[in-house]
Amino acid sequence: MADVDLEGGREKGYSSPSVASGAHHGYGETEVKSGTKWENFRDSFKRNPNARVVTEALDDEGRPLPEQPPAEPALSMKLKDRHLQMIAIGGSIGTGLFVGSGSALSAGGPASLILAYGLIGMMLFCTIQALGELAVAFPVAGSFAVYASRFLDPAWGFAMAWNYALSWLVTLPLEIVAASITLQFWSGARETNAAAWVTIFLFVIISINLFGVKGYGEAEFVFSIIKVTAIIGFIILGIIIDTGGVPGGNGYMGAKYWYNPGAFNNGFKGLCSVFVTAAFSFQGTELVGLCAAETENPRKTLPKAVKQVFWRITLFYMVSLTIVGCLVPYNDEKLLGASTDANASPFVIAVRNAGINVVPSIMNVVILIAVLSVGNSSIYGASRTIAALADRGQAPKIFGYIDRSGRPLVAILFSSAFGFISYIVAAGSDTSDKAFAWMMAISGLSAIFNWGSICLCHIRFRQAWAHRGHTLDELAFKSQATVYGSWAGLIFNGLVLVAQFWTGFAPVGYAEMTTSELVENWFKAYLAAPIVIACYLIFKFVKKTHFKRIDEIDVTSGRREMNLPALLAEERAEQAQWPRWKKVWNILC
Repeated sequence: MADVDLEGGREKGYSSPSVASGAHHGYGETEVKSGTKWENFRDSFKRNPNARVVTEALDDEGRPLPEQPPAEPALSMKLKDRHLQMIAIGGSIGTGLFVGSGSALSAGGPASLILAYGLIGMMLFCTIQALGELAVAFPVAGSFAVYASRFLDPAWGFAMAWNYALSWLVTLPLEIVAASITLQFWSGARETNAAAWVTIFLFVIISINLFGVKGYGEAEFVFSIIKVTAIIGFIILGIIIDTGGVPGGNGYMGAKYWYNPGAFNNGFKGLCSVFVTAAFSFQGTELVGLCAAETENPRKTLPKAVKQVFWRITLFYMVSLTIVGCLVPYNDEKLLGASTDANASPFVIAVRNAGINVVPSIMNVVILIAVLSVGNSSIYGASRTIAALADRGQAPKIFGYIDRSGRPLVAILFSSAFGFISYIVAAGSDTSDKAFAWMMAISGLSAIFNWGSICLCHIRFRQAWAHRGHTLDELAFKSQATVYGSWAGLIFNGLVLVAQFWTGFAPVGYAEMTTSELVENWFKAYLAAPIVIACYLIFKFVKKTHFKRIDEIDVTSGRREMNLPALLAEERAEQAQWPRWKKVWNILC
């Protein structure tokens, strides 16, 4: 293999460092290491000079070459099947579900809660299926941001990548502060300065990510098992409480809170106001696609992980929130707490109202773990996106530093640095609340833009794939929602943006608000939109990019396996011998 001309932007192949160097290339093979453990540990942080995050061969004018080489990503491909399964099942279950659902219940009532989460869940199912098809075909670093550049417009890819990175960068301090507030549930922790807890959480989260993708995968594996177990336990306990099975409780409750105070609150506007909260709760589901570049065998493991998203939406969100709506009235005063306060969690309130004293502490431990899990994902998501941006010349080149263990080291450290914003808790509650309200505004609509972009990328990919003479049988994984699901997802994402614009411009009770309060409320609800538009227009003006025509779309570079037809034929022949139950199981799971 030849070397890489990084400055010229051309990929001429790859040169391999000597075996004695002990470098990990990130291509799935680890060289034999020599020297002491300390020397190997120290050398693992040194730059791999041959590593590139994004593999795309370009000509002198920056256009993709007609014949593209297969991807040889620089990142460490150490995520195993069990890691990806648990990231898919429980990876994004955090404060959005456990705490944010409380404000959604208060704003819209139990019926709006179920409708909004259900509709967002259906839309997300279509989106993740589309992402799964793209990520299995092109397991490249940067994932959907790179797809936007490839299938739509490089300027839109730039906007989506920085939009996504910013949302994770500000989510990190938000989650760390939420964790410190959660600890105040216990009287002993309330006497400790919150900054001390911030220090501990920062150390733990940064340490996990410095262990590389394997550390991230193992941590998420454990975190997800705990979260999933807790939700299943809550569902069982909630059914017992609702049917009057708790001694000294409220007796049989059924759906009485759906009649009094009612199923809906604030009418249609209440429903619309729940959509963004629901989207925030599901944010992080797309990490499955981002993990594809660091998975040992994405062709086999990613389809399974994508299918697990359906069960997470159905069981962990819809069932648990239905029970919450039966156990907690939307006018419960405890729901009016801060959005980062675990005491305002409807899961905790439901158990407290039943007179059970031990379980709320257990639920708060689970919420604490969920918060740390999302903080852990924040550094992972931000660092991989920024490293891919740097490799494409859309961020400072230093962020593309990949060490010999396959870690985007500088991007990890940069992302971790945002966690130190958490120390603003020492400035008092008023200052910190205002600061975090604006940070949440940056990430509020981020997921909606990215999900809509994924759906449009899938539509354009299918068009370009057919234009190049390919058939769907050549794809290792096809979206179960088909291209029509992507159209539905794209349209629904657009409707959510319209609904959020309306509720941001004229929120519930807007008649009693001043003009300045209305303007501030709109920017808090819609700040992500001006950021995305600004990034798009600036890049488009500077680089003079254009929306790609079908015949310009590259459907070759980044495909890891070149003998795919033979592998697929072998797998399909094997699956043809399966019994019927196993075929059905494979479709669903």
